[in-house]
Amino acid sequence: MSHEKLDLDNIKPAQEIGTKPVRGLQSKLITLTIIFVMLAEVLAFVPSVANTRLRWLEDRLNTAAAASIVFESQQVTELSAKVQSDTLMSTGTKAIILRKDGTSRIVASEEMPPAISASYDLDNTGPLAAIMDAFETLIWGGDRIIRVLGAVGESNDFQIELIISDDQLRHAMLIYSRNVLFISLIIAAITAGLLFFTINRLMLQPIRRLTWSMQNFSDNPEDATRIIKPDDGDDELWLAEQHLSAMQTQLHSTLRQQKRLADLGLAVSKINHDMRNILTSAQLISDRMANVDDPMVKRFAPKLLQTIDRAVGYSSEVLGYGRAQEAEPKRRVIKLAALTAEIKDVLSDDVQDDDIEIITKVPEELELHADSEQLFRVINNISRNAIQALKSDYDADPAIVKRLCLDAFIKDNAVCITIDDTGPGMPARAKEHLFKPFQGSTRAGGTGLGLAIARELVQAHGGDIILAEKSTPGTRFEITIPHSAS
Repeated sequence: MSHEKLDLDNIKPAQEIGTKPVRGLQSKLITLTIIFVMLAEVLAFVPSVANTRLRWLEDRLNTAAAASIVFESQQVTELSAKVQSDTLMSTGTKAIILRKDGTSRIVASEEMPPAISASYDLDNTGPLAAIMDAFETLIWGGDRIIRVLGAVGESNDFQIELIISDDQLRHAMLIYSRNVLFISLIIAAITAGLLFFTINRLMLQPIRRLTWSMQNFSDNPEDATRIIKPDDGDDELWLAEQHLSAMQTQLHSTLRQQKRLADLGLAVSKINHDMRNILTSAQLISDRMANVDDPMVKRFAPKLLQTIDRAVGYSSEVLGYGRAQEAEPKRRVIKLAALTAEIKDVLSDDVQDDDIEIITKVPEELELHADSEQLFRVINNISRNAIQALKSDYDADPAIVKRLCLDAFIKDNAVCITIDDTGPGMPARAKEHLFKPFQGSTRAGGTGLGLAIARELVQAHGGDIILAEKSTPGTRFEITIPHSAS
C-alpha cells in the first residue's frame, strides 16, 4: 500500500505567505474602490456638465428675451447706443436678434459682429448632441464666437438669437467640473474607508485567521491544539473554516496513523531477524522428527514441517505491508479444493475442543490461475477471524450451531470464493472501517492489518473482496478472482 509523503518542509514562513498578500489585498481594495467610485462619478458628470451648459445658455436667452420684450413693446426702430451697450453688457452677448412672424430685428449689436464659429439651436438639441456640444466647449472653447437660438415665451411665439463669446461659458463649466471632481474625491475617500472597514471586518480578518492557522498547523501538524476551531457563522468563510478544521483533523489523524505504522515496521524489523533464526532452528528439528519411527510423529511431522515452512515465508514477507507495492503473485494453475482442504486441516486442530464445524463445498474439478501461497494467506486469515468470532460466542446452549463453510463457484468468468460463518456477526464500527489498518479490526485488541493485507493480495490478482449481506446471523466474505490469467 502506497502512502504519499507530505512535503511540509517547503511551506514558506508566515512573513512570506501571510503578511504581504494581506497588505496587497488592502491596497488593492482601496485603490479599486476609489477607481470605481470615480468611474461612477464620471458617468454622472457627463450628462450633468451638458445640462449645466444648457442652463447657462438658457439663462442668457431669458435675460435677452426680457430686453427684447421691452424693445418690442416700445415699438421703436432702434435702441439708443447706451441702451444697447447696457443690454449687451448685462447679457454678455455680442448681438441680440429678435425673430417673430418670419421677420428678424436686431435688438442690440456691436458695430461689426465677428465671424461665427458654431451655431446651436437649443430647441432641437438631443441628449447625445448636448453631451458632444459640452465636451466641444470644454476642449475647443474659450476664444470662439457662437450663435445660440431658442424660443421664449409661454407659447414660443418668438425666438431669440444670441451672438456670444463662449469664454465665460467655458469658464463656468470648468468651475463646475472642478467642484464635481473635488466632491467626487471626498465621496470616493469616504466610500472607500467605509467599504474597507466593513470588508476588513467581514473578510480580511477571517482570511488572516485562516492563513495564520494553516501556517501554525504546518509548523507542527502532530499537535492537535493547533487545529483551527471555527467561529460561529453561516457564510462562505465560516464554511471554509469548517473544511479547514476537518482537513487538519484528518491530516493529524493520518500522520498519527503513519507514525504508528512506522513504529510497527521498526519493531517488526527488529524482531524479524531473530524470529527467522528461531523458525529455521525449528525447521531443522522438524526435519529430524520426520525420521523418527513413531506413527504419531510421522502423522504430525509433515504438518508441522509445512506450517514452519510457511511461517518462515511469512516472516520474510511480513514487512511487505507498508511497501510501495506487494510482491507480484506467482500464478500457477491450482486445485482450489486441495487448497481449501489444507486450510480445513490446519484449522481443525485449533477447533477440535470447541465444537466448531468446518465444511468445504469446493468442487474437486474447480481450478484457478493464482498464487497458491498468497491465496492460502487470504482464505486462512479470514477463516481464522471467523473461528475467533465463533469462539468468542460464549453461549453454552448446545443447540447453537457454530459452523464455518468454505465454498466456491464460477461466476461471470471469475471464481467466487465464499467464507461464511454462523457467528455473532461483525460490529458496526468494524463495518464502517473495513479493510482499513488499525481501524477495521473485528475484535478487541486487533490491528485490522489482516483484512487490509488480504484485500491487497486479492487486488493484486485483479479481483476484489467484499463483505456480503446475508439474511441469517454471521459473517460472509466473498472473494472474486478472474478465472483466467489477466
